[in-house]
Amino acid sequence: MVATVEGQDIKKEELEQALTAALARQGIPADQLPGDQKNQGYRMLLNDLITEKLVSKRSAKVEVKEEDIAAQFEQFRTRFGTPEAFEEQMKQSGQSVEKVKTDIRSYLKQQNWVQDQVKDAPKATDADAEEYYTKNPNDFKKPEQVRASHILIAVPADATEEQVGEKKKLAEAISVRVKGGEAFDKLAAELSEDPSAKQNSGDLNFFTREQMVPEFANAAFGMKKGEISTPVKSQFGFHIIQLTDRKDAETMVLESVKPRLLAFLNQRMRDTQIQKVLAELREKAEVKILLPQ
Repeated sequence: MVATVEGQDIKKEELEQALTAALARQGIPADQLPGDQKNQGYRMLLNDLITEKLVSKRSAKVEVKEEDIAAQFEQFRTRFGTPEAFEEQMKQSGQSVEKVKTDIRSYLKQQNWVQDQVKDAPKATDADAEEYYTKNPNDFKKPEQVRASHILIAVPADATEEQVGEKKKLAEAISVRVKGGEAFDKLAAELSEDPSAKQNSGDLNFFTREQMVPEFANAAFGMKKGEISTPVKSQFGFHIIQLTDRKDAETMVLESVKPRLLAFLNQRMRDTQIQKVLAELREKAEVKILLPQ
C-alpha cells in the first residue's frame, strides 16, 4: 500500500500500472527508465491518483451517455492508426478494451462533475480582452510570410562529391527549363523528389522564415514575386524556388481576434477555478501517503 485516500487504499501495483501506461503512451519501456526518474514518476502519478480517487468518489452518481463513451473510445483507438498498432499498444500497457472503456466512463463522470463545480465561474469581458491585448502585443504580431513553390532534387546524406555534382547539374538544367518558359507546376509534379509534389505540384503555401531550413528561407525571402531561383542547396538537396506571393508583417487588430481571445481567457479562468476546486478538495480530504521517501 502506497497511500490511503479517505479510507480507500492505493496499492503499489496500481501505481506501477499507471506508470507503465504513461510510459507506453510515450513509447518508453518501463524497464529502461532510470531509478531516480522512476521514483519521480511514481510521486507525480501518486498525486494524480489521489486526486482521481477524490473526484471519482464524488462523481460516482453522475450519469454519462453510452454514445459519449463510444465516441471517446473511437477517438482513442484511432490515435494508433491501424487495429494492429492499437492491439500492440494494449499489450504493451497491460490494458484491455473493457478496461479502457471503464476508464473512459470514469473519466467522463469525473469531467462532468468538475465542470459542474465551475459552471458559475466568472466570464471574461471585453475589458479583459482589451487589457490582455494591450499588455501582450507580441501575441498579436504576424511575421512576414512568403508563398513559394519548389522542385527538389534530393541528395542523400552519404552522397559522394561526384554524386552531389551530378545532382547539382540536374537541378541547374531544370532551372534553365523553368526560366525558359516551361510550366513550373508541371515540372514539379513530374520531376520533384519532394513526396508531396505529386499532390501539390510543388506549392508550399505561405510560410514564415522559422518554418523552413535557413538556406531555403534566406533564398525565398530574398526573392521578388514571380522570381525563379538558381538551385539552392540545403540538407535535403537542391531546390529550384519560385516565389509566388508575399505578405508583409502586421499586427492583428483587436476586433479581429476578440472572439478567440475571449474564448482563451474564459478557458484560462475556468482552468484556474478547476485548480482551486481540486486544491480545496485535497486540502480537506483525509489522505495519508505511505510511499518511502
